[in-house]
Amino acid sequence: MNVTSTRTTLQVDDYLDLLNLAVKVGDLKWQKEIKSRLQYILCLPTR
Repeated sequence: MNVTSTRTTLQVDDYLDLLNLAVKVGDLKWQKEIKSRLQYILCLPTR
């Protein structure tokens, strides 16, 4: 695993943790923002 994929994996894991927190506190706007960011990250082309 190279550095770029490691950073991306950490970001995705971090965003998933934040999403779980947003669900627990019931913040729908925050959930939507996190989901948008995750979608953006996962659609980036790999190098």
